[in-house]
Amino acid sequence: MNPTVIGEALVDVLASGIAPAQEFVGGSPLNVAVSLARLGYPGTLISRWGDDENGRKIESYLAGNDVRYIGGKDSEPTVLAHGILDPAGGASFTFNAYWQMPKIGPELPQDTELVHTGSIATLFSPDELLPLLRAARAHATISYDPNLRPSLVSSHAQTVTQVEQFVGQADVVRVSGIDLKWLYPMRSVQDSARAWLALGPALIVATSGSRGSWGVVRAGDTAHESPAVEVADTVGAGDTFTAALLCWLAEHGTLGAANRAKLADLQVEQLAQALDFASRAASVTVQRAGANPPRREEL
Repeated sequence: MNPTVIGEALVDVLASGIAPAQEFVGGSPLNVAVSLARLGYPGTLISRWGDDENGRKIESYLAGNDVRYIGGKDSEPTVLAHGILDPAGGASFTFNAYWQMPKIGPELPQDTELVHTGSIATLFSPDELLPLLRAARAHATISYDPNLRPSLVSSHAQTVTQVEQFVGQADVVRVSGIDLKWLYPMRSVQDSARAWLALGPALIVATSGSRGSWGVVRAGDTAHESPAVEVADTVGAGDTFTAALLCWLAEHGTLGAANRAKLADLQVEQLAQALDFASRAASVTVQRAGANPPRREEL
């Protein structure tokens, strides 16, 4: 698998109580790219950041995790995400800037078998990203995680429409239950996920932190309990889950455009195995501060 991940790279500034704030390189797409690399699938991150000290931290972090990048420095400062941790380790974020798509050409390399995107990138650059994903479907599986940031949303209705456009281009969608309830407050998480499945993806997985995960494929649905662990914080846990889910699918021969029919034929028993692997990976991340995903040998 030769993955390409598109989206923001930033620096998380996490504060909890009276302790000094801690800084970690992050951003949902960057976390997915690093998680994939640590699990054995190094690839390319398409992103941008500032020509500043935080930008240099990002470059060093990517190099240390064997992640190549396209884009890199521009004249705007690196995005900072200021997070406040609650007693359960969850974080609410505010951002000092928005993200723009770097100029990379009209198409991705033909040897790319997996393209993942989501979060702030899809909120601010849909006109650049959607055509890129449509073209990439000819050779790649498309993965998407909305990872919504309501503080950056100006129109709920527009965001719903935009998210559904990305879902319609995706083969695999991982979404938090919180995001689904924000998008569709009058509908259950399960009903919303099933409605998304009807838009075209082969697999929808909704995660709910310590309450576990639930997934649906054409053959049916299943739930999985999260392992009981001591939580430092939940930053990056969903991104680790996404990456581990994609790794499981790769290792079972279901990624790449040539395997799209096989992915669509995924059985409930296989889905349960994928959720178990992804949950175990995410359970490692939540035991550590910041987005610090596991390496393969830790699983």
